[in-house]
Amino acid sequence: MKPYLREKVPKTLSEIPEYTVFEAGYLVSKNAGWRNVRPTVDKAKCVGCLKCYLCCPDGVIAKQDGKIAIDYDFCKGCGICAKTCKLGAIEMEAEI
Repeated sequence: MKPYLREKVPKTLSEIPEYTVFEAGYLVSKNAGWRNVRPTVDKAKCVGCLKCYLCCPDGVIAKQDGKIAIDYDFCKGCGICAKTCKLGAIEMEAEI
C-alpha cells in the first residue's frame, strides 16, 4: 500500500480530503459476509468532527454533506469508529 503524498498538509477541517488518502487498489474485494456487527450513524448527533475518519483502519469513512458516510462493502465491523465517537453518534448494531 503506497500512501498518496501531497504537497500541502491539511491544517483545518475543511482541508481534510473527503475520502481516504490511500491510492485505489488496497480494498479491492468486498466484505465476504463474515462481519457480525456494523456501525450505524445517527446523523442528528454527528457534528462532522471526523475523528472516526482519522481512526478507521480500513478507510471506509468519508465526508458527505458535513456528516460521515460509511462504505459497508468494505467495513470489517471492528468498532473503532464507535469507540472514537465521543458524542455517541456511531453505534454498533447486529448484522441482519
